[in-house]
Amino acid sequence: MPPRSYVSSVRNAAAAETRDRVIEAASRTLREGESIARFSLDTVAKAAGVTRLTVYNQFGSRRGLLEAVFDEIAQAGGLHQIADIMTMSDPRAALDRMVEVFCGFWSRDSAVGRLHDAMATDPDFAEAVRERNERRRKILIVLIDRIASKAASQARKDAVDLIFALTSYPTFASLSVGRSRDEVCRLVQEACHAALAPLSNPSS
Repeated sequence: MPPRSYVSSVRNAAAAETRDRVIEAASRTLREGESIARFSLDTVAKAAGVTRLTVYNQFGSRRGLLEAVFDEIAQAGGLHQIADIMTMSDPRAALDRMVEVFCGFWSRDSAVGRLHDAMATDPDFAEAVRERNERRRKILIVLIDRIASKAASQARKDAVDLIFALTSYPTFASLSVGRSRDEVCRLVQEACHAALAPLSNPSS
């Protein structure tokens, strides 16, 4: 029994190492602008020094590989902090902190911008990025409901949609021209505060 358990542990460790190597190769491919259009299981397998079947067995599909890469980019970019943000007692402070986290995320990795650019030409990228972005919308819905639970539902929806746009990558990229990350962050926070104002003054 012990020898069999040892062999199983070695195999699991080897599989985990291979998975990490494939994700690293896939992330590297996404950071090379000219390679995004060629992103495939075959391309990533070659870059990782493994067979296409190995990549397929680990991730199941190109989309599965994309999801794994997105998870890695999100983790490295600090999005794991969102869980702590959602436990903050002050939802307005939580919103400010969320803006800080996303500004840091948008600015950290060149792959993020390339992924958004690729949405225009690649359906897999487009669907995967849209699904990730919708998670941000769900977070905003929770925070806005906590901030103004008694406001009209349409007013809350309007605030969510506006802040969703303000905290997006395209907005960050546009505002980053001639501004530092911190300057963009402050500007977006101020705009978010303005978007919340009608919730406190429903008659205005």
